[in-house]
Amino acid sequence: MNSYKTIKQPAREEYVINKSRFIGHACPCQTEEQALAFLKRIREEYRDATHNCYAYVIGENAGIMRYSDDGEPGGTAGLPMMEVLKARGVVNLCVVVTRYFGGILLGAGGLVRAYSHSCALALDAAQVSIMELTQRVLFDVPYPLWDKFSYALQSLPCILERSEFQSSVDATLLIRASDLERVTQQITVLSDGKIDFLSTDELFYPWPEP
Repeated sequence: MNSYKTIKQPAREEYVINKSRFIGHACPCQTEEQALAFLKRIREEYRDATHNCYAYVIGENAGIMRYSDDGEPGGTAGLPMMEVLKARGVVNLCVVVTRYFGGILLGAGGLVRAYSHSCALALDAAQVSIMELTQRVLFDVPYPLWDKFSYALQSLPCILERSEFQSSVDATLLIRASDLERVTQQITVLSDGKIDFLSTDELFYPWPEP
C-alpha cells in the first residue's frame, strides 16, 4: 500500500447542545495498545463525565475496528462515531467523545447526531491527511543556483524540509514516491545537470487532503 488516510495530530474539540457538553478527542494510534492507552487516559482525565464513548480503527487495511456506547442507548454513540470514521476513510486513530449530561434528553436521533457531529469536529481539528509513501531526497545546490532552485520549488509538488548552508547548500526535500521522477527531472533540467541529489530514506508522510 502506497497511501492511507489518518489524522496528522492529536486534537480536542467541544460543543454544547441542549445543555449537554460533548468533547471530542482524537489521537493518532499505530497499534490497538496505543488506542487503549489513549482511551484509558481520557477516562481518567474525565472520570466525572456521564459517558466516554469511543471508536478506533487500527491497520492500514482497517483490520481492527472497535467501538462502545459506554452506557448510552445501544447504537446511539459508538456506532455512529465508527460510521463517521468509515465515511472519512481514516485508519490508525482513536476518537473518544466525552459527554456531560445537561439534564435534557436528546432522544435516540439526537444522540446519533450529537456523537457523529462531535466525532467529525475532532477529526477536522486533528487534520485528516493522506499518509503517502515519500522519499526524503538530499540535493547539493551550488550557491549561484540557490535562488533559481528555491523559486522552482514553489511550483513543484514537494516540501523543503531543511536547508544547510555550507560550501554549497544541502537542501532536503520530501517528495511523494509517485512524483519523484517528475521533480528530479525538472530540477535536473533547470540546473543543466549541475545539482546532484541522493535519496536518503523512505517514509510515510502526512500530506494534506486535496
